[in-house]
Amino acid sequence: MISARTIRAITTGVLIAVALLTRQYATKQKGVLQESPTPTVADTIVPNGLVLITKVIDGDTVEIEGGARVRLIGIDTPETVDPRKPVQCFGIQASDYAKSLLTGVAVKLEKDVEDKDKYNRLLRYIYLADGTFVNLKLVAEGYASAYPYPPNIAHATEFKTAQANARMAGLGLWSACNK
Repeated sequence: MISARTIRAITTGVLIAVALLTRQYATKQKGVLQESPTPTVADTIVPNGLVLITKVIDGDTVEIEGGARVRLIGIDTPETVDPRKPVQCFGIQASDYAKSLLTGVAVKLEKDVEDKDKYNRLLRYIYLADGTFVNLKLVAEGYASAYPYPPNIAHATEFKTAQANARMAGLGLWSACNK
């Protein structure tokens, strides 16, 4: 039996493929055929205002179609890809979980106060198509810690509460690492 997640992923993939193929065709303007312009981040939106995650960099950074990188606001996962730091405790598990949750999935991105960070990554809260708040889920399940970074603190209280509950329950990094 095919899972609901697999069906969602296939449906999303088909919708995106159709959108991309449509973009590849020339558009007719004033009797002259012109190629469609290079897609921008706004062009990567699929039906229902969702964007496709094409790659998970680590537990708190993803790449969306079109190449833009997105940093999940308000959370921090242990490092796995920073060349200046060793892989941190529970980093691989957090990264693998984020990959299983987000790779190839269409999501809704929500901005807080700032648009980008100093590394030019989009700063966003991420929601699955079913409404699951990914940033909060990662904290609540022990894959990330709350990381309030003003002025982007709209959900800071939720994240701190989720972290306290995960820590008390010994979930994820709270049982594996000396935090």
